[in-house]
Amino acid sequence: MTRPDLSRAIWRTSSHSGGNGNCVQVATNLPGIIAVRDSKNPTGPKLTFSPASWATFTAAVHARDFNIA
Repeated sequence: MTRPDLSRAIWRTSSHSGGNGNCVQVATNLPGIIAVRDSKNPTGPKLTFSPASWATFTAAVHARDFNIA
């Protein structure tokens, strides 16, 4: 499996993050890829998702489908 080229990723932090440094950043400007990284470790690992998978995940978050204690 090849790693996607994320060199042109434009990373953004959610306006809901609160600015406490514990943020997830998302890059949505790459064709066919949604990239996610930890803002505390921008050179660390990144996850990539298809736009459809990302849409499913974010819809579930908005619907509060996760039981987080």
